Amino acid sequence: MTIVRRSALVMLALVLVTPLQARAQTHEIVDATGHIVTIPDAPTRVFAAGPPAAALLYALNPDAMIGWVRPPAEADLPYLLPQTHDLPTLGRLTGRGDTLNLEVLLSAEPELILDFGTVNDTYLDLAARIQEQTGIPYVLIDGSFDNTPAALRLLGDILGVPERAEELASYAEETFAMVDSTLEGIPEADRPGVYLARSADGLETAGPNSLNAEIISRVGARNVVEASNDGLSSISPENVLAWAPDVIVTIDAGFAETVGNNPAWADVPAVADGRVYLAARAPFGFIDSPPSVNRLIGLRWAMNTLYLEAANSDLRQDVRDFYTLFYQVTPDDEALTALVGE
Repeated sequence: MTIVRRSALVMLALVLVTPLQARAQTHEIVDATGHIVTIPDAPTRVFAAGPPAAALLYALNPDAMIGWVRPPAEADLPYLLPQTHDLPTLGRLTGRGDTLNLEVLLSAEPELILDFGTVNDTYLDLAARIQEQTGIPYVLIDGSFDNTPAALRLLGDILGVPERAEELASYAEETFAMVDSTLEGIPEADRPGVYLARSADGLETAGPNSLNAEIISRVGARNVVEASNDGLSSISPENVLAWAPDVIVTIDAGFAETVGNNPAWADVPAVADGRVYLAARAPFGFIDSPPSVNRLIGLRWAMNTLYLEAANSDLRQDVRDFYTLFYQVTPDDEALTALVGE
């Protein structure tokens, strides 16, 4: 299933939820399909339909997780709470490579299915179909970057952790405010054209209207990928050369290590000028992988990377604070060096 992110189709549709009335053990919400759905109060067994939902659920209430969409890598484990390390891998309902068998889903006995990301007809239909087939309430929340504070508060209410949700949402709002304030002092001419390299060969990227690349525009930069490439797409080195990015941001360590010696990339301005930057991925990516709440520290990293003098921040402390708050694990100095390369 192709991920088609950031749809204006239902931007006003608050993707899920307005509480209608409280009951002893359940309450009702109106989901993005317009249907009234009965969900349990403070559910303790929640299935995340895709990686963005898994990162959101982990940040808010890891104790409610019944499994992972994909297993954490060995390098991720130091940054995740120990009780989540051995959760079963159940597969995914949404996105590329949906792998979940409904029998596996039912056997896991979730009280609630959570999805976080694009809201369009494809995802609305999926939510309605899975809920009808399984009888399990299915919650779909708008995953666009600017909706992050609202999404955190919304899911915090659903999960029965409103105080934690408020703490995380306030952090998101403070981060957005910091970015906007800093950008006010940076002329358009000083904002770079950026290419996002997502794969080992650097040729998978995300277009300007893709949820995966939202962070580029959110830091005031210009996504050099042609607007027609709205989602994830594969391109050629000739495309990158024609787009002439000032900066390449990559989430693949192998590409970051080898691109400087690759003749096909030698004339790309970002490569020629040594402006290829590797964004950390453990336990969730700074840029996307997945496009979820983990992008908040990515914003701070990107501001520091693209506008070092204007950002005027202590990136190591920013990363330490974010991991402590969102992942409930505090990186030591060695781990911070691995994450930020300093």
